[in-house]
Amino acid sequence: PTSPTSPLAPYPPILPTETRSRAPEFYGFVAWAGTYLLFVLYLLWAALPDRAILALGVSWYPNREWALLVPAYGMVLILFTYFTYFALALAGTPAFDDLRTITDSKAHIAPDAAPYRAGAPPEMRDIPLGLVNRVLYGPRPRADPARSRSD
Repeated sequence: PTSPTSPLAPYPPILPTETRSRAPEFYGFVAWAGTYLLFVLYLLWAALPDRAILALGVSWYPNREWALLVPAYGMVLILFTYFTYFALALAGTPAFDDLRTITDSKAHIAPDAAPYRAGAPPEMRDIPLGLVNRVLYGPRPRADPARSRSD
């Protein structure tokens, strides 16, 4: 281990002791193998003719229309999930005229006369939106009274 008083790592490196459990590796392998086995069984059920399935000793199996319906229902469920998350995001978004679109409760806006110490970097603060607009787009143009009367 390194520290500020001894910043160099030891050489040769010290190997970590094996204390962690290897159970996740076995669970992962069983899940992987089980998934492939179920997929192969699904393909056999969907593709083999009835004679071949009965010859294997299977006397009952679901109707073949479920070979298409289950994946189709799964795709519809996935699309519905995307739609639901999108709708929830839109429902949680404030309106354009809401103040929450500009700032929030975590903003650190500096007061008008923020005290600054000479030679010290200023504190990190949020810049007010009006100041950002003035810097980016210049001052707001004054309304021309002659022009507004002619409209």
